[in-house]
Amino acid sequence: MSFETQPLGAPRVPFSFELYPPRSESSEGALHETVRRLAAAGPDFLSVTYGAGGSTGGRSLDVLRFIREHTAVEPLAHLTCVGNTYAGAARLIREFLDAGILSFLALRGDPPAGQSEGFLGDLESAAQLVQLIDRVQAERAPYEEIPVPGNPGAVRVSPRRKVSIAVAAFPKGHPRAAHRTQDVEALLAKQAAGATFAITQLFFHPDDYSAFVERARAAGVTIPILPGIMPITSPARLARVLELTGEDLPSELAIALDVEPTPEGRREIGIEWAARLVRDVVADGAPGVHLYAFNQHDTVLTVLAEAGILPALRR
Repeated sequence: MSFETQPLGAPRVPFSFELYPPRSESSEGALHETVRRLAAAGPDFLSVTYGAGGSTGGRSLDVLRFIREHTAVEPLAHLTCVGNTYAGAARLIREFLDAGILSFLALRGDPPAGQSEGFLGDLESAAQLVQLIDRVQAERAPYEEIPVPGNPGAVRVSPRRKVSIAVAAFPKGHPRAAHRTQDVEALLAKQAAGATFAITQLFFHPDDYSAFVERARAAGVTIPILPGIMPITSPARLARVLELTGEDLPSELAIALDVEPTPEGRREIGIEWAARLVRDVVADGAPGVHLYAFNQHDTVLTVLAEAGILPALRR
């Protein structure tokens, strides 16, 4: 997986989406339709979250398999340190690799509500998880056999593709960071461990992203840093995001969402804010954009259309 910086107006700006596993069997069909609609737009990858402590591990793998088998898009699996032993994490990585998953997002993660930091398990940092993913793949045979169509029993031997490993970056600082430079230092450690690109935590102003990238580059970070952007379409969603990330309240967006009385109007406000953010970070040199889809295709595709990255959606 590779990213190249492109100015807005270039033939293609890379983009990707994040999904989460269905919470029930009844929502599985709707998610499959969302996957198809997002895949049709041509993203670089579709990432699938992984529940804390493995709560949705099986369903995550089911979604990843569906993406791999029913679309031409790269599936990317989230992995967390939380609640995992070395042996358990290695077993899970092998399971993903056996399913043909070759892209990962390695996260430290947070303990579930009510659990202490001791719940983290053997893996203490995302950098250690990056190293483990590399180690597990290195233990596998370096070549794979691919059947030759029309020639039963014949195979073609080729080198295995190396895994792609994304990590998280925090433009406004991680809530647990002890000092301002700690987040860049952590990103440097992840890069040294073998990370191939980074995806940022949410931010609300383009300067937050550009200033962080500038600090990271000055410190020696060379991997691509994708901006993570979420359309905020309701006051409740904004409150939840602020609770999870520790970000400062974006007063202009908060006021606009509070004043607007209709869900449709709030959705338009969130789309406009996210589209403007996409345009600004791409114009400032971002190598692409990563959008949090909330398992719905229409909003994020509309954001990309209004940002000029995709054609306008047909209604």
